[in-house]
This record gives sequence, C-alpha cells and structure tokens, in this order.
Amino acid sequence: MFQNKTFRKLWKGFWEPILSLQIFQWVIAILMAIPIWFVYFTSIKKITNIDVFYKYRKKPAIFIFWHGRSMMLSPIICLGGMHAYAVASRHKDGRMMAKLQHLFGLRAIYGSSHKGGVSVLREGLRVLARGDHGICLSPDGPGGPSLRVQDGALYFAKMSGAPIIPVCYSCSKSWLQDRWDRYLVALPFSKITCNIGNPIFVPKKVTPQEFEDIRKNIEDFMVAQMRELDAEFGLKPAEQDLTSVEFKQKKREAAAAKKASKRKKI
Repeated sequence: MFQNKTFRKLWKGFWEPILSLQIFQWVIAILMAIPIWFVYFTSIKKITNIDVFYKYRKKPAIFIFWHGRSMMLSPIICLGGMHAYAVASRHKDGRMMAKLQHLFGLRAIYGSSHKGGVSVLREGLRVLARGDHGICLSPDGPGGPSLRVQDGALYFAKMSGAPIIPVCYSCSKSWLQDRWDRYLVALPFSKITCNIGNPIFVPKKVTPQEFEDIRKNIEDFMVAQMRELDAEFGLKPAEQDLTSVEFKQKKREAAAAKKASKRKKI
C-alpha cells in the first residue's frame, strides 16, 4: 500500500507540471477533439426544438447543460455557427477543457461559482451586453452537487435580461464514466438525440422566493429533460447531489474496505 501511494505521488509529481504547460494542453485538446468529431459524423442526429437554437445562437442568451452532458453539444454548437463564451474553471483541467472548447468556436471566461464568481459575473454581463454573443455554462459544475442548478445562470439572466435555455443530449451507444457527474461519453455509430428547451426569463424585480421558485422550476425541467432522453436509450438514471470531493472520498473508503476484507480472508 505504501509503495502504491509513493508511485501515485511520483507519477502525479511528474505529470502535473507537464499538463500545466499550454503546449501540452493544446495537444491534448486536439487529441480529444478528433474522436468527438468522429463520433458526430458517424452518428445519426436528432435535434428537437432547433428553432430556439437558431433564434438565439447569435444573440445574448445563457445556454445551460449538466456538467456530465457536454461532449456532443460542442460540434452541434460549432456547426450551428453559435457565437458564445463558455465559463471554465481556472484549474489546469478547466484550462485544458477551455482549449478544447476553443477548437469548437467557444471563447473562455475563467472562474466558477466557488472561485472568481464575481469576476465571472462581471465579464459575463459585459459579453451579454454586446448583443451578439451568448454564454454556455454548467449550473452544477465544476464540482457539484450533481443535477442541482446553482444561482449563477439566474443572476446572468436577471441582470442582463437574456433568457436561460436548457440543453441536453443522450445517445444509444455510450459509456457512463464512474465520476460524480456520470459524464456521458458518446460512442461512434450512435443515435444522438438532443433537446433544446424553451427560453426562460428571470425578471429584474423578483423576490427571493420567486427567484428560488424559478431556480427550482429550471432544475426540475432539466432533470426531467435528461431523464426523458436517457429513458429512450434505457440508460440508468444519474444520481443527484453527488459532489466531486464526496464521490472521491467514498471511492477511497470503498477501496480501503475491500483491501481490509481481503486481508481478513487471508
């Protein structure tokens, strides 16, 4: 066990400085973009309510999607000619994902609801005020809790007057990763179904209770939206309220318990 921890520490110490270099982040982003395009062009696509996307693709709007359902939205956005910025984490993983999104035509606003929230709100409002760009963000990112809409998107909508548009996709051939967000990786030769919700506006003058009611209604719609798409392909429903930290801790505890059980049998 000590040797495993030492190896992981050395391995992490070797790769982390390398992955922090922009050149390697760009290389990884390109390597990730290639299979995404391959999946897209080998799959059958069905997009419902596409008129909403075309109406707002070059206007101030806040497109929101669950953290685990972003992969196949990227080529749809790119080929649809959308003008938008994506909110990305300042962490090296977030910066690498921002470079991946850049390859699909999205610029980055760095920050999150936990770190840099004020600067993200300020920059996002400047983007929306231009009148020709939208914002894309995951309301349960970057670390959860899963399938819970945080307030950020609603503040953008309230202060700018731009609508919130929930988007989700599912597919027939997929790999649900063992992560807190149950990230869905679409596989080649799939049937991909994407749903675009109707625009939701948040009034500038709204009471705290009305604000919460709108937030909860958006959350309920997005959960139902994903459940309906997944049911079409028989996917197991993803859990709510998982966080990255808690999920990793439970995985470590489960692994430790499994090792302890094996030692007792010996």
